[in-house]
Amino acid sequence: MKRIITYGTFDLLHYGHINLLKRAKNMGDYLIVGLSTDEFNQRKGKACYFEYEKRKQLLESIRYVDFVIPETSWEQKQVDIEKYNIDIFVIGDDWEGKFDYLNKYCKVKYLSRTPKISTTKIKTDLKIPK
Repeated sequence: MKRIITYGTFDLLHYGHINLLKRAKNMGDYLIVGLSTDEFNQRKGKACYFEYEKRKQLLESIRYVDFVIPETSWEQKQVDIEKYNIDIFVIGDDWEGKFDYLNKYCKVKYLSRTPKISTTKIKTDLKIPK
């Protein structure tokens, strides 16, 4: 079984998120999503519209997602990769190069973002604070 992991906030879920999750799932058999907690997002300076439990509920309803875990720090990625026997770490290409150090533990893949959509764009268009 090939295990994939990705991470994100997944606030204001949109078709770009779905595209990323679908592409990640297509790389293997089992997709784990590390979902940033409200507290972690606060430390990153991110404000979420939906609280963690609501975002988790949305992710769990997506057919590509097999398991959702809380992401509480930047450092936990290596621990999660080892704990869940991950084969491929997947993240958007806006993070290109930032997670190359994880290649010691699994394959790292940066996926291109879906054009013309992002949570930041939605918030800007709706004038919701970032």
